[in-house]
Amino acid sequence: MTRKPLWTAKDAALATGGTASNDWSATGVSIDTRTLEPGDLFIALKGPNFDGHKFAADALKKGAAAVMVDHRPDPVTEDAPVLLVEDTLSGLQALGNASRQRTAAKIVAVTGSAGKTGTKDALFRALSAQGATTASAASYNNHWGVPLSLARMAPDDRFGVFEIGMNHAGEITPLSKMAAPHVAIVTTVEPAHIEYFGSIEAIADAKAEIFAGLDKNGTAILNADNDQFGRLRDAAQAHNIENIISFGTDSFADARLVSASSDCSGSCVEAVICGRRICYRLGLPGNHQAMNSLAVLAAVHALGADVAAASKTLGEISALPGRGIRHILSIPGGTITLIDESYNANPASMRAAIETLGAARIQPPGRRITALGDMRELGGKSRDYHSALATQLTENNIDRVFATGAEMAAMFDALPKTMQAGFAPDAEAIAETLIGQIRPNDIVMVKGSFASGMSHVVSALREEFPEIDPAAKKPEARHAV
Repeated sequence: MTRKPLWTAKDAALATGGTASNDWSATGVSIDTRTLEPGDLFIALKGPNFDGHKFAADALKKGAAAVMVDHRPDPVTEDAPVLLVEDTLSGLQALGNASRQRTAAKIVAVTGSAGKTGTKDALFRALSAQGATTASAASYNNHWGVPLSLARMAPDDRFGVFEIGMNHAGEITPLSKMAAPHVAIVTTVEPAHIEYFGSIEAIADAKAEIFAGLDKNGTAILNADNDQFGRLRDAAQAHNIENIISFGTDSFADARLVSASSDCSGSCVEAVICGRRICYRLGLPGNHQAMNSLAVLAAVHALGADVAAASKTLGEISALPGRGIRHILSIPGGTITLIDESYNANPASMRAAIETLGAARIQPPGRRITALGDMRELGGKSRDYHSALATQLTENNIDRVFATGAEMAAMFDALPKTMQAGFAPDAEAIAETLIGQIRPNDIVMVKGSFASGMSHVVSALREEFPEIDPAAKKPEARHAV
């Protein structure tokens, strides 16, 4: 299908204050030639270790409609379609601002210490079934990710869903003002990145910056079960936000979880969404996923969209690589289930993943196994947060634990000897140890912060054992992540 023009040379130049050569129109916006599609406007961003100007000529060869640059780099010719700006990051941000100003779409912004991407993706699925919707790709939630996502929004979209993240105080405010949402979701507040904040209250205050850009007639959606609910509610009210929807298990929650029962492929959920009782299938297992689905349906309600229709789409959701996706691998004598949670980790997401593994049904002689890497950016209490995982693992009946990393050593030492399966200095070594102990019907969950390299464990397992296609019911060729 032919994509509609998104930016003309005239409109892009007007938005950025730049100078456009030639009369071109772009059907998309890209900052990476590896994923660029013909017709995209390529923006040559600069960073400490890269300069997109080096790839401007390649972008044009791959079919870019034009390139946004702060100078015409060699070998870009004088007749090439160029949008010349003073600074390409500022140009991208201006493009995002202009896109937001020209659309009548209803906008949702999502932040939180965990569950941002999953909630954003579920909202995209729910809303796109009811009208044209743009959402952040992957986890594009920072100073370049948010304006890039906004710049990709079509003028006639009905909805937009954008993820907003932060590592430090003050980062969310300008992004919230740029997105100018009608609905703002804070999934939860936990000690993620606490190294940069010092207290959980400071993290809550940083998340509350999302209210800075929220429409005064808009809606804040907050986790009633979280200890920081009151602080976030007060912050929303301080921004003159009167419409606040709470979600959780507490009886006073506006979007209340009545029950959730999980199996290997998802959950059956019963909930009351703003006075309406509803039952639905969720294509993701785990109580934390059921909780996030409440926020999704609360947002759909706040937007005036069809909640019942949205709930039906939640059964079609599947987990993403590194964020809970499951692989069935063939091993001698049977199969194992691999749960890939290797994208990131903090105390909240680690607890949720362990609880989900603990709730998994095991067929003999299978075991619940986990391979864990360090959680990063936890500051002076990092050792305490890691040690606490030993209790969580024990309480959730995890059978065998593999671990790597200086911080995870404290957790491993606190485990009962019967649970200690192996400790190694790096992910590659722990993968080798794990592979040697796998047996049929095991369920293996792999998790750690991205920098801990636990994706190597996932790759090693998938390279060692062929994957079974659930549809074909036969082994696929071996491949890596």
